[in-house]
Amino acid sequence: MFAVNKEVFENSAIENQMTLTIVGLGKMGARMGAKLVKEGHTVYGWDVDENARKTSEDAGLIIPDTFEESILSQDNKGERVILQMLHPEPTETTLELASKILSEGDILIDGGNSKYQDTNRRAKKMTESGIRFLGMGVSGGIIAEDTGYPIMIGGDKSAYDHVAPILDSLAKPHGTHEYLGAGGAGHYVKMVHNAIEYPIMQAFGEGFGMLKASEFDFDLEQIAKLYTHGTLVSGFMNDRLVEALEADPGLSSYHGEIGSASGEAVWAVEEAKRLGVPTESMEQSIDFRRRSVDDENVSGSFAAKVVAALRATFGGHPVKRADK
Repeated sequence: MFAVNKEVFENSAIENQMTLTIVGLGKMGARMGAKLVKEGHTVYGWDVDENARKTSEDAGLIIPDTFEESILSQDNKGERVILQMLHPEPTETTLELASKILSEGDILIDGGNSKYQDTNRRAKKMTESGIRFLGMGVSGGIIAEDTGYPIMIGGDKSAYDHVAPILDSLAKPHGTHEYLGAGGAGHYVKMVHNAIEYPIMQAFGEGFGMLKASEFDFDLEQIAKLYTHGTLVSGFMNDRLVEALEADPGLSSYHGEIGSASGEAVWAVEEAKRLGVPTESMEQSIDFRRRSVDDENVSGSFAAKVVAALRATFGGHPVKRADK
């Protein structure tokens, strides 16, 4: 595994400075752009939202007047690097627009949560047009700007090798990046990763629901902190639960309507059925989220509030508040 450490990357920002364009300056794209600027890279940016452009410009990104200029401003024709950080809906259209501007040998990266089958198709099409294409799964949530991004890459290996300094910077100080194979391999691994998240969050919700409902007057924040010290459930999600309980000990500000499950976890279950692989805990946690929309027994449970709080804390996902 390619593990990031301080010794390997000391002074790397100066020695391996690169230029790229980030399209999509939302909660992930903007943070990644700001991190790369701090690491010494030259980052152009574009977003349809004027406020997003202004915020990223304040963080040091260069924001040209148009989408086209954000790409063409890179003067390294044949080695331009475009990183898209978009939701699945606009990804196809924007990839097409970018590909018409790029030259042979340029690199186009889809860093959104795309279906791996779509990435397979896009990789084939881009390769035929001479563009080097990568599908990039990104984890770590909104805190990864500081802790380092775990990055899962699939697609053109020469493109991966070329953008390694960018990935190194994004992964600092505790993240990592791996090349996983051709086509949609990176997005496949990210799909499975997100599906694993669901039952982990569900288990925390159910467990802390039991603690809250028990005959004992437990301090849930105290227990969550206890669990961080070498227990088998310690780790990223437990740490986020501590943060949520520190900010709101009873999670009283959260409504238990989590939202209808969609995207990668659902795709993973569909893929598992195709492969004949059991995914019972994933399916049950997806069903729990769906029922939270219109079943008050679910949305009124403390378990649902825990899941909602975790999503808000690690991912900045929008959640329904109890007072609304």
